[in-house]
Amino acid sequence: MPYNIAMVCDFFFPQPGGVESHIYQLSSKLIDRGHKAVVITHAYKGRTGVRYLTNGLKVYHVPFFVVYRETTFPTVFSFFPIFRNICIRENIEIVHGHASLSSFCHEAILHARTMGLRTVFTDHSLFGFADAASILTNKLLKFALSDVDHVICVSHTCKENTVLRASLDPLMVSVIPNAVVADNFRPLASTASNLDANTFPGEPKALEPSHQRLGPNDTITLVVISRLFTNKGTDLLIAAIPRILADHPNVRFIIAGSGPKAIDLEQMLERNVLQDRVELLGPVRHEEVRDVMVRGHIYLHPSLTEAFGTVIVEAASCGLYVVCTRVGGIPEVLPAHMTVFAKPEEDDFVAATNRAIAALRANKVRTEKFHEQVKMMYSWTDVAERTERVYDGISGVLSEEEFYGQPIGWSATKGRSGAQSFALIDRLKRYYGCGIWAGKLFCLCVVVDYLIFVFLELWAPRANIDIARSWPKKPPAKAGISNADGPVEVGRRRSTRRDHWKGNPIG
Repeated sequence: MPYNIAMVCDFFFPQPGGVESHIYQLSSKLIDRGHKAVVITHAYKGRTGVRYLTNGLKVYHVPFFVVYRETTFPTVFSFFPIFRNICIRENIEIVHGHASLSSFCHEAILHARTMGLRTVFTDHSLFGFADAASILTNKLLKFALSDVDHVICVSHTCKENTVLRASLDPLMVSVIPNAVVADNFRPLASTASNLDANTFPGEPKALEPSHQRLGPNDTITLVVISRLFTNKGTDLLIAAIPRILADHPNVRFIIAGSGPKAIDLEQMLERNVLQDRVELLGPVRHEEVRDVMVRGHIYLHPSLTEAFGTVIVEAASCGLYVVCTRVGGIPEVLPAHMTVFAKPEEDDFVAATNRAIAALRANKVRTEKFHEQVKMMYSWTDVAERTERVYDGISGVLSEEEFYGQPIGWSATKGRSGAQSFALIDRLKRYYGCGIWAGKLFCLCVVVDYLIFVFLELWAPRANIDIARSWPKKPPAKAGISNADGPVEVGRRRSTRRDHWKGNPIG
């Protein structure tokens, strides 16, 4: 059954990142499966209004005030008029929000429920419970998810975290991991093979990966590609680099990314006179990540919190041995033979890196097999199929037993297949249980939102809103072009599949 889906999030291209890539790839695959998907995000520099990406993916860049790290200022109600207009224009049936820190996402879920639309939320992050910022974020998440039909998390650890933070029934939370396009993260190659089916005329032939044996005196390159923030473990990396380089004279670093911790990293290099052994690339675009990774042998991931960690899958696909911290959902991502785990502590992280270097020098790790193994493990088509099943479950296509694995049972606030009831009184009951004071405030917000909806229905009738024409479907014979590297703006000259939007760099 085809659906009209709105993906709503503050984070999208041209800003690269894990959430941004997830939304684009999932939307593109859903379109391939016969659904209609549009993306609603805020305006980025030079991008306001409606844009079309490859595969007919339409993006609405809504002008809005951005306060911090591409997150819009939360206003609760001011987004409603334009959101309603877009949903009516595109005949939206399901609103799918992404990211706990996206104001657009939470507001869209509230407004969609007021409009009688089914809603899904995907959580990509982990949060604590003790600090003031986490407490506030968790209370807002509880507000948004009190009236959502289903929740998706990218790892089992993320599911446990989200269930606790938002006081959710575990049955209404599914785990669907991220994926990567393995063909875009190939290791260095040595011999030519058959022409890849997705290769454009004039592009080089696909190459088979080669395995380079390392001698005792060969240089080993350690690669780090990350935003330089505290939660990404930049402080841990800064403390570990001098010790690793002191233990191994034939080791060098390549570090890509930017952020507030970049100045601390530069000061450490100057203090220890390591500029000739550590190369700082600064911010890099997503399409350049593979070219950086294949220059190395080991990928370091010192993150202090991570729900999934797509970048380590990309690194393994490029044939890199991965050293990562045992935090969040990272242990679920790759099998043990591809990774060396460490505690998020300086001594253990240095020791883990030393073990990885020793294993490579002894040729105990067959990194040349990593690419094909990753290709078999992760697929965006599989992610789209599993997400489609969630849509079927909340829409009543699947029975309760088919979707949840057991009967949910009828209640005053549940409808068909356990989906949330749209009745205002039932919605108020769900919000009222969010806290002694917060519950009353949330109920007030819902009532005001409903009154605004009634006013908009009278002031801007649906009959006066033009219905947008759907993007024409390409014939199956011409659907073989892969644009998995990233989006291409329709209408721009394209010589190869690597002509991308020129977006902001990582960092």
